[in-house]
Amino acid sequence: MKMIGRLPEDKYADCANGYRIHYIDQGEGEVVVFLHGSGPGASGHSNFKGNYPFLVEAGYRCIVTDHIGYGFSDKPDDRDHPLSFFVECTKQTLDVAGVTKCTVVGNSLGGAIALGLALEYPDLVEKLILMAPGGLSELPEYQQMPGMQKVFAVFGSGEPVTHEVMKDLFATGLMHNPAFATDELVEERTQIMAIMNGHVMATMQVPVLVDRLPELQCPVLGFWGMDEQMMPEGGIMALAKNVKHLRLILVTECGHWVMVEHEGMFNRACLDFLQHG
Repeated sequence: MKMIGRLPEDKYADCANGYRIHYIDQGEGEVVVFLHGSGPGASGHSNFKGNYPFLVEAGYRCIVTDHIGYGFSDKPDDRDHPLSFFVECTKQTLDVAGVTKCTVVGNSLGGAIALGLALEYPDLVEKLILMAPGGLSELPEYQQMPGMQKVFAVFGSGEPVTHEVMKDLFATGLMHNPAFATDELVEERTQIMAIMNGHVMATMQVPVLVDRLPELQCPVLGFWGMDEQMMPEGGIMALAKNVKHLRLILVTECGHWVMVEHEGMFNRACLDFLQHG
């Protein structure tokens, strides 16, 4: 890997659909795929830099993608971004990487993509790890969440998004403990924001997947922060009542990013799940 600014650049998949997807590919062993959330300046490494190296060290091959429209991946401005498009790009990236079996880790938008991938390709996804995934609530419910309202207010105002504005958004919208809204995080996100075109966030469409959750056959480990500002709490019971093989961890003093705010606990719980199910 080489560094571009604050972020590592690794491999690119030239997908069958014609798009180019950037991904980090580290370690050897059983495959764990990390799918990041949405938002301005999002990328795989920025979301999971405290997590995938732990699993690499534990003997796993970790693939950390940048979704279409994010990170160093292609950013088309001439097509919509329904969930099926994200799933298609992820599957084709894994095809290029030679992955036929994997555990998929996804938060927020990445959680919805993980669900979509597992539903569409059940033979590919052996286990799921979900952190407050999208696709569990109707749009009006999301629009009532304070963190979502803040995101739309900040990026719909037309005003320049300064370092301080970004830092406050992460500290108050996505986290319980503002200490995790570091300057490094803001700089990583700002770097990607500078090359994003905004089209992906404007055209993203995530359907409600609750009715399809009973189709999941694989074991699922779920995390949900009890100080969540982005995802409606109805998603907790949507998972609990509809997923057959579920272990659900509710985390107090935690916002939208359990893998950041409770990194050690998250990493240990994921490793236990990978080893023992």
